[in-house]
Amino acid sequence: MSDDQSPAVVQQHVREGERDVTVVSVHGDIDVDSAPRLAEALSAAERASSARTVVDLSATEFADSAILHVLLEAQQAHLARGRPLVVAGPLNESIERLFEVTGTARFFVLAPDVRSAVETPWAVTER
Repeated sequence: MSDDQSPAVVQQHVREGERDVTVVSVHGDIDVDSAPRLAEALSAAERASSARTVVDLSATEFADSAILHVLLEAQQAHLARGRPLVVAGPLNESIERLFEVTGTARFFVLAPDVRSAVETPWAVTER
């Protein structure tokens, strides 16, 4: 992926009522070259004081297996801190298929959209 096609990874702190959430949004494709950018943002989110982290993949059209590695590591780090990590869509068909084919969908809390990911009282469970 060339630099002009690199994904934008944006991290923002959202406070809705008593909910304190870090949202990491990915705009563009994620592959082995761009996955470190997402990993850095998720690591920073895990260290933040938010009650949960939401990974917004609604503007991501393509991702290869590199995203799974990044998300699984982030999930493990969040669970170690007792904080949920929620993957929000709506997911592009190719990304949804990646989760299904690899069997990794069951390892994540998946939400249909960011609002649901922020508002739903997800419980942190060992997976």
